[in-house]
Amino acid sequence: MHKSVPSNLPTPPAPLNWAVTAPADGEVLYTAHLSFGEDGAFVDGTIEEQTRRTLTNIKASVEAAGGTMADITQCLIYLVDLADAPGMNTVYAEFFDGVLPNRATVVVAAILVPEAKVEIVAYAHISGQS
Repeated sequence: MHKSVPSNLPTPPAPLNWAVTAPADGEVLYTAHLSFGEDGAFVDGTIEEQTRRTLTNIKASVEAAGGTMADITQCLIYLVDLADAPGMNTVYAEFFDGVLPNRATVVVAAILVPEAKVEIVAYAHISGQS
């Protein structure tokens, strides 16, 4: 399980931690997802719908590796519209309890799938795996 690194920095303005640590044993999972359904088709919709589907996919990958969402230590989020940040943040916060992952969010000109509003890269430290 990872933990927040306390500092004198102000409380972050979004659901994240400025820095986290994880124990040295186990495996590191690297995963990146878009809003694809179980059938492999892109699931279009609002930023909230796309974020929910994307994080559901991340959750499935983490669980398949033997972890939980609590094992995620960092997320990199790519948005194509700055105005989508509040909706993404609302859904993002629903997927995490306790120590929030460190996070960076950037606005990009486009994502490879033209309908995509969000892409999320996640890093998880899954303890006890070898």
